[in-house]
Amino acid sequence: MSYKEERYFSIEAYKKIIALQKNVAEIQIPEISPQDLSQLWGETLENGIHGISFSAYEEGQKPGDIITEEQVRRRMKIIAPYTKWVRSFSCTEGNEFIPAIAHEFGIKTLVGAWLGDNSQVNEAEIEGLIKLANEGYVDIAAVGNEVMFRKDMTEDELLEFINRVKKAIPSSIPVGYVDNYYEFSFRSRITDVCDVILANCYPYWDGCSIDYSLHHMQNMFETAKSYGGDKRIIITETGWPSEGGSHGGAHASKENALRYFIDTQKWSKEKEVEIFYFSSFDESWKVGTEGNVGAYWGIWDKNEKLKNNTII
Repeated sequence: MSYKEERYFSIEAYKKIIALQKNVAEIQIPEISPQDLSQLWGETLENGIHGISFSAYEEGQKPGDIITEEQVRRRMKIIAPYTKWVRSFSCTEGNEFIPAIAHEFGIKTLVGAWLGDNSQVNEAEIEGLIKLANEGYVDIAAVGNEVMFRKDMTEDELLEFINRVKKAIPSSIPVGYVDNYYEFSFRSRITDVCDVILANCYPYWDGCSIDYSLHHMQNMFETAKSYGGDKRIIITETGWPSEGGSHGGAHASKENALRYFIDTQKWSKEKEVEIFYFSSFDESWKVGTEGNVGAYWGIWDKNEKLKNNTII
């Protein structure tokens, strides 16, 4: 997930879209008390979700630090009762433990190689992804995350990595690339080479009010779907921060985070849309890239406690 300052939600534009898409159903929950909201959130989680992004870093850790097998196993045990899939973002520095341990718990894996502007790191990530896939720990392979959005490499460079992975792992494993939903609309070469379209959809980062967030996320999904054709479309990230400030008309709060989670999970199940919710645990290091709000995207807090009990 990256800070996206260039896109803002427009209520006027939104109303025009909805007028043309009358088949999009409103599923947002009615006004209820904080106590009932907390209970409904808990029931939604207990009923299970499709997938979740795995937050590996404990308090005081950051990317570049080595993740231990013990901490991965401890956190996997916490989330295992609630999710069918887990998404990882890297194949080095201990992140390679995530897919293997997830499979031990009977959880399927979307495994990502983190690519950037460092060729040495990229090589290690790609080789790590290929190794994990050939060992049987990868159910979907993601070659890069928001690389085009960050402008860390060219399309040709990314395509070379994608094709390399596709040739090196079993053909039964779908290979894709993760980016913001709109990136696939003007990068046809990347869209064409992917077996599956992996789209990040964040109403919050578009400055969208919680009142319109579900519809906006549905429209993001439909945009990715329109360019993906008959390909499988997966929402690889969506979520709402529980505190940390506002972005345009989007306000981070515990209540809004609970509401967004309930709405997205209800829609996911009713429409059979695959969603990886972002994220499992709060990670404080993210304030450096996203501001205060970056540290509060988890379903569990940094101390691995569920957040719904703190709204009242």
